[in-house]
Amino acid sequence: MSVQRVNPDALTPPVQGLYSHAVTGTGTRFIAIAGQIALDKDGNLVGPGDHEAQAEQAFRNFRVALEAAGATPDDLIKNTIHVVGHRPELIEPIFAAGSRAFDGKWPVSASTFLGVQTLGMPEWLIEVDGFAVLP
Repeated sequence: MSVQRVNPDALTPPVQGLYSHAVTGTGTRFIAIAGQIALDKDGNLVGPGDHEAQAEQAFRNFRVALEAAGATPDDLIKNTIHVVGHRPELIEPIFAAGSRAFDGKWPVSASTFLGVQTLGMPEWLIEVDGFAVLP
């Protein structure tokens, strides 16, 4: 396997097991996934005003891009989730949406969940980007 997840005993365990403190990747192909938002393939916004609906579409788009580059969720080494208007009650529905987008298996990687003021367009609420490595 080209990806190894590292969680040292000297650190508290990852919150809810949703990430890994460090991830190593060895291989010959490095994949960068651009920020994916909640637009369907025709460019229509999915879930206007709805963080959970937008998260599910953004994660679905992220998965499509990842797989189109020849990777699987297991090859993911880092992701960043950008959330407009973040508040604690959004954490569970956003991760639930992401889990659905990955067929019930959340891809554990090094991860950052980041509240932001705005994204590229005012109606976008969620953006997900990341990195993967292939042998």
